Amino acid sequence: MDSHVQVTRGDLVESRHRLSIAVADPEGRLVAWSGDPRLVTFWRSAAKFFQAVPLVADGAADALGLGDEELALVCASHNGEARHAELARALLGRSGAGEDDLVCGPHSSLSDAVAKAMAQRGERPTKAHNNCSGKHAGMIAVGRHAGWGSSGYHASAHPIQRRCLEEVARWTGIHVDGIPHGTDGCGVPSFAVPLAAMATAYARLGAAVAGDDVPAVPAASLAAMRRLVAAVRAHPFLLAGTGRLDTELLEATHGRILAKVGAEGVYSAVIPDQRLGFALKVEDGAARALAPALLALLDQFAPGTVPALESHRRPGVKNTLGQMVGALEPCIELRRSASV
Repeated sequence: MDSHVQVTRGDLVESRHRLSIAVADPEGRLVAWSGDPRLVTFWRSAAKFFQAVPLVADGAADALGLGDEELALVCASHNGEARHAELARALLGRSGAGEDDLVCGPHSSLSDAVAKAMAQRGERPTKAHNNCSGKHAGMIAVGRHAGWGSSGYHASAHPIQRRCLEEVARWTGIHVDGIPHGTDGCGVPSFAVPLAAMATAYARLGAAVAGDDVPAVPAASLAAMRRLVAAVRAHPFLLAGTGRLDTELLEATHGRILAKVGAEGVYSAVIPDQRLGFALKVEDGAARALAPALLALLDQFAPGTVPALESHRRPGVKNTLGQMVGALEPCIELRRSASV
């Protein structure tokens, strides 16, 4: 089956972004797919929920007195808005660290509007504005709490990264030795797994949130995931920020759908009530195709649940005069398991 997002200009299709998709249940069974569901690709920031589990499961969150806001930020790919940066600094301070301890570098906001507003104020981004600053601050907290230290926390051999890998292996069902890694944009390891395994991990996340046992995942990790998701549901703004789909989807569905974007065209999502996990890859890495693809995919499994969100569902193509001259239109064609 061919799934894609096409880009129109006038009455003609100008470009197509091909998709590979996997939909799975907590047992790892493929429920539906398109393209190559076994495609191995980097999970990038869509893995953050699983990288955050050690912070809670290993006791650092309780020892440091972390609240829901800090836990939500650890899972975030945020805009670097004022509240995001403020919380990142506060989280670092909980473990006695500061911005200089962060490996991630400064960059402009993921939101063009936020980046423009900062520039107009003459405000330059710092490490705390990095979209991954919460994840890094959480990793530093884990290392300091465990007595491992946080110097070199970004290295793949550091115990912090080994713990993150261990959790990724548990939730995806892939042995640690079968998960290659590269270096993410923020400097820590990024794990590469098949799309079907990503979808399985999110289905297990959904089962955990729904209160089910997941035999492959220890009770402490399940409890940690429930706490992290509860934190994000309570503070959806912190997961991404103004104008971002991850935040707006949580808000509009009142937490019934949780989605997490990753760089280079990766998206993962879960409908906990259905115990279904979703993973998609825009094969050419085009970020502009992500939101239309995800919303169209979710529509097939939760009709009437996914809100309009038109600015994400069918974003327009504008010229330099600000005139609408085209649009992005998703086409999702799935094969489905005979048992569904």
